[in-house]
Amino acid sequence: MRQIFLDTETTGLDPRQGHRIIEVACIEMVNRRPTGHHLHKYVNPEREIDAGAAAVHGITLDFLADKPKFADIADEFLEFINGAELIIHNAPFDIGFLNAELRRLDRVPVETLCRVTDTLRMAKDLHPGKRNSLDALCERYDIDNAQRTLHGALLDTELLAEVFLAMTRGQNALMIEPEFVPRTNDLDGKPRQARKPIVVCHASEEEVQLHDQVLAGINKETKGGCVWLAAESST
Repeated sequence: MRQIFLDTETTGLDPRQGHRIIEVACIEMVNRRPTGHHLHKYVNPEREIDAGAAAVHGITLDFLADKPKFADIADEFLEFINGAELIIHNAPFDIGFLNAELRRLDRVPVETLCRVTDTLRMAKDLHPGKRNSLDALCERYDIDNAQRTLHGALLDTELLAEVFLAMTRGQNALMIEPEFVPRTNDLDGKPRQARKPIVVCHASEEEVQLHDQVLAGINKETKGGCVWLAAESST
């Protein structure tokens, strides 16, 4: 399964008022594993940036003056996301801006190419009545976001990927050992990822006895209908 974590930064809050995308970032994950492939572009919006938006992301019009226009990156962007599941925090915001840019170019909406998953909606379902901003979720799942002093699309997609994995495995990061550990002794000298050895915890003799007692009780209550005992006797 190919998933793309996506975030944008913009000149303001509403594309219907002519606001534009100034940064877009996508990182790829396949079968819940980061592939290292990503797309990150700054975009010249061809208009002013609202002061409120600039205070959030810190991107200036002078910085964007020599950057490509969205029309220049549209093909590369659409090719990168095509066929993937797009995972976005507060997806209606980003999709609204992306589709507004694509309409200017007479291109199809994002939803015709991708399935879209909104992690803000997921978080609200999982944690009703609680704060569910990206910062709040990082804190809840013990994900380090100390570098997020300003919003930035690439950093936010990396944090979102960690948050998504934490939300969809049913446990927080402190309760799960990393699935990979760094390995740097490849012949080409480049860093690689090695799978962390699986730790097997065997039950103690006392735990086995308690387990047997519970199964015996179930078997008595069900008049011999305990499927676990039947399965054990057949192995």
